[in-house]
Amino acid sequence: MFDKILIANRGEIACRIAATARRMGIATVAVYSDADAGAAHVAACDEAWRLGPAPARESYLNIARLLEVLRESGAQAVHPGYGFMSENEEFARAVAEAGGVFVGPPVAAIAAMGSKSAAKRLMESAAVPLVPGYHGDEQDPAFLRERAAEIGYPVLIKASAGGGGKGMRIVEADADFEAALKSCRREAASAFGSEHVLVERYLRTPRHIEIQVFADSHGNCLHLFERDCSLQRRHQKVIEEAPAPGMDAKRRAAMGDAAVAAARAVGYVGAGTVEFIADTSGEFFFMEMNTRLQVEHPVTEMITGFDLVEWQLRVAAGEPLPVTQEMIGIDGHAIEARIYAENPRKQFLPSTGTLVHLRTPAAVGFSGQGTPALLATQRAGRPEPVRIDSGVREGDTISPYYDPMIAKLIVWGSDRAEAIGRMRRALEGFEVVGPATNVEFLGRLMRHEDFVAGRVDTGLIGRDAGVLVPPVEPPPPRLLAIAAAALLAAEAASDTAPADAWIDPWSRRGGFRIATGRPRSILLETAGESYPVDIEQSRDAVTVRVGEAAFPLEALRYDPGERRLTGRLGEAAFSLGCFVDGERIQLFTAEGPVGFVASSPITHAGAETPDAGQLTAPMPGKLIAVMVAPGAKVRAGEPLAIMEAMKMEHTISAPIAGEVKQVFYAVGDQVDEGAQLIELAAT
Repeated sequence: MFDKILIANRGEIACRIAATARRMGIATVAVYSDADAGAAHVAACDEAWRLGPAPARESYLNIARLLEVLRESGAQAVHPGYGFMSENEEFARAVAEAGGVFVGPPVAAIAAMGSKSAAKRLMESAAVPLVPGYHGDEQDPAFLRERAAEIGYPVLIKASAGGGGKGMRIVEADADFEAALKSCRREAASAFGSEHVLVERYLRTPRHIEIQVFADSHGNCLHLFERDCSLQRRHQKVIEEAPAPGMDAKRRAAMGDAAVAAARAVGYVGAGTVEFIADTSGEFFFMEMNTRLQVEHPVTEMITGFDLVEWQLRVAAGEPLPVTQEMIGIDGHAIEARIYAENPRKQFLPSTGTLVHLRTPAAVGFSGQGTPALLATQRAGRPEPVRIDSGVREGDTISPYYDPMIAKLIVWGSDRAEAIGRMRRALEGFEVVGPATNVEFLGRLMRHEDFVAGRVDTGLIGRDAGVLVPPVEPPPPRLLAIAAAALLAAEAASDTAPADAWIDPWSRRGGFRIATGRPRSILLETAGESYPVDIEQSRDAVTVRVGEAAFPLEALRYDPGERRLTGRLGEAAFSLGCFVDGERIQLFTAEGPVGFVASSPITHAGAETPDAGQLTAPMPGKLIAVMVAPGAKVRAGEPLAIMEAMKMEHTISAPIAGEVKQVFYAVGDQVDEGAQLIELAAT
């Protein structure tokens, strides 16, 4: 076994690998960019080496520098995690030539499966069913457009070297093909360094089912059953579960056998995933093979009890697999939810910022904040298993340079219904203040009737977007009263005088007045709307009035350390997570997080309404295209500029018809969220 390994990655997967290595007594070497100098994965390893500036091409994708660290650190092997260099044939070969061991498949297997086009041609020769499409080397736009017409719309353009939903576009009509191809190629080049694409028929209601395979250098190859990864937005997975709902034994065996055959066909060694698209009739088609560990590998670990990273390290060291196919069984059901810094109300655009408050449900298993333990022994007494894989801590910053994942929340249940219930409760205990998150959206997804019934497909989220991301409704009076109570409690908690002291009226912030109450009016703003709240406060009583409703407030307490608010409104007690920072109030309710900003009616009176002609950046990122110049006449909905953040593109379109008065930034400029990009005058 290795004495020291280099983890050529960052974030939660680097922390995950370090946890297993620590348990196995293996020293770890972290690498980091300038943006990650204080990151969690740096602290999780025994030593850390700088790679370069924040952009991935100058740091985590810098092969020469990674090899320098390998040599100078004395590491014997490199674990690439997923993403970045995990499926890079050149890097795997360079590691071997430098005398190190690449914890992954042989170079030949990466070459065979690293290109989606080449992999599909190989599977076609092996009689594995494929979705109709073009997977060849000819990349002329006119030629690809002709192939798309032959296949029949809608089609899917997909980066051949891609993954993670990047470099993918659904094209509904021939007129949209050229623009979609250009955008797909730009995104693919940025994320993977290659513009090569394939084109195939887009199945409207498919399921995305993948099989975890594992092989060693002694000729053994097996599978660890399937994962359903159908629930996706922006072509990226957000919920994964194992086993797949509705999967029968015959179909499971057929897909498992096909996956093992695919792995054997390329002489595979290590962990890999064979991905299939399945239609409503039960047929399945080969989609791609990922020659690495997958983001969603924890659900497989939860139902089998095996540590797949440990298997990777042992196989890479030349050991045989510890079990045979007959020894592997399915125990219960596991679900993983990816918690992202993103805004579901802005088409899931990534969000950035500092994690000023981060609270997670109690976790066991592999955790960015905990120590690893064997899952099988954890379940011996059947506790409620909750696992958190995270690469961030409170106070860390979600930057625009990398994937905006905050954590993976994984739960296990004796059956699917129990796992869903546990996931719901765990999401209620996941609190984030700073960047926008998808926690509330995930909670709704866990309650969606089709998901609960196991009726899942890749179009579910888009099809039911109105249910999963509904219009914002006015907060109920009781919630407004609790928000006002939070402000009062936080003010009281910050008093300098002891709790039992009554020295003089100036020693406290409670607003004591002789022989009368203290009236106070505030506005609570949320989701762009403001709501008036009146507070009547005396030495002995507090009443909060919201419209015609009056709420007597008693036993109010805010714990700044635990960040929890308790009290009674009338006859009903409440206890909930709460974060107060100045005038900003964040409440964490069973229905989801709700944020407020408190202000006085006087300061609010002069607020201006945003001008529709001032187009601002919806996220921090780089401006990669500007399609208009001052004086241009544009139609409502016409694309004006394209921004890139976290390797994803976002098109900024004209909200109104008008004339471009000014363009404030040029292609290549890095802009902050909210920066005005274009001034547009209505015509």
